Amino acid sequence: MTITIKAKQRDPESAYARNAISKRRSGVGARCKCGETRAQALIREKTCVICHECKRKEQAISTRDSHHFAMKANSPITVSVPVNDHRAELNVAQHDWPKQTRENPDGSPLIAAAACIRGFMDTILYLIKAWVYGVSSLRAKYALSNTARTKSLRF
Repeated sequence: MTITIKAKQRDPESAYARNAISKRRSGVGARCKCGETRAQALIREKTCVICHECKRKEQAISTRDSHHFAMKANSPITVSVPVNDHRAELNVAQHDWPKQTRENPDGSPLIAAAACIRGFMDTILYLIKAWVYGVSSLRAKYALSNTARTKSLRF
């Protein structure tokens, strides 16, 4: 069973271009030693490709980022999220917002409210995806351990 949770893109051509640039920067088919494959979460170093989370672990820095869910121009409120998800999921979703909403140059309260709604929707979709993935991983682990246990109990 495949579950796809994704909001409709406002500008699919620009999203494709941003993704292609990220893949070229990190390398097509690039993968971190931890298994991360999302191009936006990867950094190309001289001899290897590493994700932001592994890089921060090497430097003994926090692996979490403060995500401005409505963009900094619209609200000071932040949500703590893993750095790879911040870069590869939440920031990517925000790049699809209209420029006026992202930047809000005039400080319009209506645009700030629209950004809060967009940010809330993007964050909820991210949390649902993370939860569904977590539950499915637990189910798979439980099924494997349960199968091993039943096999060992057979006489």
